[in-house]
Amino acid sequence: MRPPFRFPEDLITLQRVWQQTYGELAQAPAGAGTTVLRRRLIGLSGSLCTHPYWAASAAWRAGGVELRRAARTHTSADGKAAA
Repeated sequence: MRPPFRFPEDLITLQRVWQQTYGELAQAPAGAGTTVLRRRLIGLSGSLCTHPYWAASAAWRAGGVELRRAARTHTSADGKAAA
């Protein structure tokens, strides 16, 4: 069994915003002017990849998968599941 990953809140939030932006881009109709969404996604991708958390971790691949899972199932501080 793999050890659990402990991600900083800001990294989980960043991944959730990335996933939300990706979803918006995927749902946008063709020719809908997706430049803003694509640029936001590129910026978020850069921020995710260069987050200081990854400097200390040698397992980017496994950690990246676990981060996406954590962002999907993350609960807020008040115990409510994030949308």
